[in-house]
Order: sequence, then C-alpha cells, then structure tokens
Amino acid sequence: MAKPLRNGITTGACAAAAAQAATELLFHGRKPDHVTLVNPMGQPLTVPIHQIEAIPGGTRAVVIKDGGDDPDVTHGLPVVVEARPAPEGIRLYGGPGVGRVTKPGLAVAVGEPAINPVPRQMIKEAVAGVLPPKWGVELMISVPGGELVAKRTLNPRLGIVGGISILGTTGIVRPMSEEAFKNSLLPLLDMARAAGFDQVVLTPGRLGVRAAVDGYGFPAEAVVEMSNFVGFMLESCVEKGFSSVLLWGHHGKLLKVAAGIFHTHSRVADARRETLASHAALMGADRDLIARIMEASTIESVVELLAEHNFLSVYHQLACRASQRAMEYVHHRLKVGTVFLTLDGKILGWDCQAREIGRALGCRELR
Repeated sequence: MAKPLRNGITTGACAAAAAQAATELLFHGRKPDHVTLVNPMGQPLTVPIHQIEAIPGGTRAVVIKDGGDDPDVTHGLPVVVEARPAPEGIRLYGGPGVGRVTKPGLAVAVGEPAINPVPRQMIKEAVAGVLPPKWGVELMISVPGGELVAKRTLNPRLGIVGGISILGTTGIVRPMSEEAFKNSLLPLLDMARAAGFDQVVLTPGRLGVRAAVDGYGFPAEAVVEMSNFVGFMLESCVEKGFSSVLLWGHHGKLLKVAAGIFHTHSRVADARRETLASHAALMGADRDLIARIMEASTIESVVELLAEHNFLSVYHQLACRASQRAMEYVHHRLKVGTVFLTLDGKILGWDCQAREIGRALGCRELR
C-alpha cells in the first residue's frame, strides 16, 4: 500500500507562527519551541520554531517552510519575523525576500507587501493572543532567498517584484493539490480585468504566452496561462465578467477541446488522432491517409502528413469545432475563438471568431 502523502504548512502559517513566537519573547520572555495556531477552518496547526532570539530593540523568530510532500518551490526557505514594541495595533511590513505589489487587480493594494488577506488575518490573530493590553507591535517579515525563488513562480507575471508572496487560505499545503494549482491561476484573470480588458487569451503554458506576446503582439496583461484546466478557466472567465476568450496554443493540447475534452492532461483523455482522422474524413480524406493519421508516432508528424496531402485546412475546421464546444460548455455566456500553433509558435489554424478577438487585442497576424 502506498504511503499517505504528508501535508505541509503555507508561508502564511509560517509567518503567523514566527510572529507569535517573536511576540511571546518580546513581551513575556518566553522562547517557545513550537506554537499552535488555529486556521480559518477552526483546525489547530502546530508549527515548530526553528530559531528564536533577542535582537537590538526587539526579537526575532524563524520558521522553516515545510511543503510536506508537495513539490513546492518555497520548501526549506526560512520565514523570519522581527518584532518590536509599538504604541498600539499590529503593523505588518515586508522585508527582503517578500514581494511587493506593483500592479492593480490583486487582493493586496499596489505598493503593499505581498502578504495576502488570509495570512494577514492569521498573523494578527496569532499575535493578538499573546499581546499585552494597551500594547502594539511592529512585525517585519522577510524570507532570505525569496527573491531568487520568486523567479520560478507566477509573481513576475503578476507584477509582484522582489520576492515571494505570503500565501495560504487554510494554513495547510495539501500535496499536489489540483484545486490549489487551479486557484493560483485566477489572479492573472483579475489582473486582466483590472487592466481594462474584457477579452482575454487563454493558453496552456509559457510557450504560448511567449508566442502571443513576443511573436504576435498581444498585450501581456491580456494573456493568461490556464495549464490543463480549460473548462475551469472558461467558467472563471464567465464569473469575472469577460465577454470573449481566445483559446491559443499548441494544437496537441487544444485539439482535445474540439473533442469536448476540457481537462487536457494526458492521463484524463487524448483522442487527438481520432479527432484529426474523423475531421479529415469528413473533408474527403481517403482510407490510406486516415490510417496513417491514426498510426502516426507523434502529433507533430501528423502536421507534416496533412501538409503533404493538402489537408492542413482541417485545422481551421477543428478550430471552429473547438470554439463551438467551448461556447456550449459555458452555455454561450462567452464568445470563444481558437488558434492552433505549431511547436515553434507558427499559426496552424484559426476560426473567424479568433480573427475578430485577435484583431481587438492587437494581434499582428489575425487581420
């Protein structure tokens, strides 16, 4: 039997625990080796304190970020909180390694440290429990190494500079949680809306982003990664008030949408060859070509095969089909267009709605 995966703790829980420990030492002279928090779900979380000490004018506590069995880029980073007495209230500041927000549309105001609302509340509640009456405290949160690690996150695209974000809604990191990954993509939609866009480009990954922005002139704020979660992101676009979506990306991913597949990970479904073969057949392809499509070793080799037989127009047909299936998925609450790309970022197929949305967003080719 497989060993159960181990949960971790969020950066927000780390900061709350370190803040509570530093405040305990500052006002009560205690050096706890662990603290117990209560998360927003009412669950207790016990967090070990890695280091705690007095510093000039205050105290410092360190918690080591533990991602559990999740492939978390912040795993092992020290989350450091320095506490100093203040006349009243609990004031939070971001130090080295904590990002700063530079673009509107996020849950934190421009110019503020990237400490999300739930972690802010967790920190304040943890500290309030040990803060003496009529006293306040200033808390400086830093993450040594955070600036380097942040380059491997979505922060640069979100306009968060200088470090990581202090995140978490429950204080718990659940290993390889698909739900957490999906929710991490939503701030990109919020930023697109805040930038004034009611039309948006959804693409599976960073290659699609690069092709859209650098290759075809789309505004960066209007291009959003959706990973494999086509259906989830389409529904999210409806909820956030977008009028139109352009599905943009490698044909090997987006062909699945033409078959009605809205989670494009290979373990969920494939059907790419079947989809290509059936549409080629509808356009008059003979049995030999259809058999060769089905037997092709890679989906890229199918492009070469269709080009040899003058059947590349099947990708225009499939783009129309993908857009239609996507609009049906959201009950026609969005206009959807589709553009298929090759591996090297060249446009392979598109539909009329893609041209219309692309023009509106400044695409240099779809004119």
